[in-house]
Amino acid sequence: MTYVDRPTLAERSTLRRQLPPKPAPAKAALPAPLAIWALRRNSLATWGQLAYEVDVIDRPFLGRQTVLLNDPALIRHVLVDNNDSYGRTAAGIRILEPITGKGLFLSEGAQWKRQRRLMAPAFAPRNLGFVGEASLAETERWLDKLPASRRRAVDLLHAFQGISLEIACRVLLSQSMDSHGAALRRLINRYGLRHARASAFDLLLPQNWRSPDDFGRQRFAKEWRTLVDGIVAERAARPPAAEPADLFDAMRAATLEAGDGADAFGAEELRDQIGTLIVAGHETTALALFWSSYLLATNPEAQEAVAAEAATADLSAERIGKSAQDLPVTRAVVAEALRLYPPAFTLVREAREPDRLGDVEVKKGALVVIAPWVLHRHRKHWIDPDSFRPERFLPGATPPARYTYLPFGAGPRVCIGAQFALTEAAVVLARLVRDYRLELVGRRPIQPVGIITIYPDRPPPFRLVPRG
Repeated sequence: MTYVDRPTLAERSTLRRQLPPKPAPAKAALPAPLAIWALRRNSLATWGQLAYEVDVIDRPFLGRQTVLLNDPALIRHVLVDNNDSYGRTAAGIRILEPITGKGLFLSEGAQWKRQRRLMAPAFAPRNLGFVGEASLAETERWLDKLPASRRRAVDLLHAFQGISLEIACRVLLSQSMDSHGAALRRLINRYGLRHARASAFDLLLPQNWRSPDDFGRQRFAKEWRTLVDGIVAERAARPPAAEPADLFDAMRAATLEAGDGADAFGAEELRDQIGTLIVAGHETTALALFWSSYLLATNPEAQEAVAAEAATADLSAERIGKSAQDLPVTRAVVAEALRLYPPAFTLVREAREPDRLGDVEVKKGALVVIAPWVLHRHRKHWIDPDSFRPERFLPGATPPARYTYLPFGAGPRVCIGAQFALTEAAVVLARLVRDYRLELVGRRPIQPVGIITIYPDRPPPFRLVPRG
């Protein structure tokens, strides 16, 4: 019997149903100083209950018009139909540029279109095989190191960060991060703890004004870029293969095809692309795996369905490229985890010119907010929105309405590595759950915290119990 044949959690006794954790909605709009403090502490707790029930909220914040959108047609207007009229905010650039540089994530206009065109061949479906093979190999390498004792608690978030970093660097660069992984993780953790939280200066100052926080970010950026430059130089020293062996080869081939003129990637630009892909390509996937594992540990029926599917799938190195696309239950679990805990939980755009969104007149300079955290739990768009129900994404289920499910964004700027991330998460999760039952140690609850992405307020220990 498969998971789709079983009664859903929504149909079972509420005494047996454990809702996924979320912070309580804000009870009222906060004064500006408290709102900034709340944003730095946990952005997920700043929205009130009304945000989950209405299509549009138009309110000032720090003297600027701020519009929250939950209407799919209006979201499409901003992200697709009229996306050139909405750009990155000064605060977003100030916070993210130290770690992403001028790579694909922050570039705009003609520069972004050129970068996207040069990078697209590397992310073609034919290269998904790289991802499946690397994901299986790194998961098995980690499993081989597990202690034999069943009583040993495991920090799965830390483990997934290490596994995903190795996968990202093998897919990107065909090299292990044994010599660089610790330094990468140390800098990424430092960035999240010290530099990624918005301050009042970040929110109020124009982009070309320096804030006190920017001096620390500048020092971080110098250290980060030096490390990534060294990693790229190591890879560039190896001659390209006849056929691309990794995404670096594919990007280099696209650059060579573009010629030696202004269209090709320069050294700094290539460094920023690789740095962006290392960060975005492993941190968000590690968190998707963590939240999927946490949800499975608190929903044993779903976990057993994943285990049953994985037991009958061919997860061998020879077949994993094909098998990774044929794990419907596992992929449904990952998709539901991304609904409940979307990596990019808030998309903020600044209106470059006046516009109209439904009944709202949008002024130039206004902030337009599309929050997948809110959108994915909105009462108009989802049945039982706060519950973990992977069956929403099983084959044959009614798909979510367009522009109500945005774990990877939408429109021209949709995440270029979305399918790679989904493939990696499905392979790692299926391989882990096939051989081990995931159990949480202790009863202390966790809470999701939104900073740049959604982390648990503490990494809960798991016990991995061998099956059979």
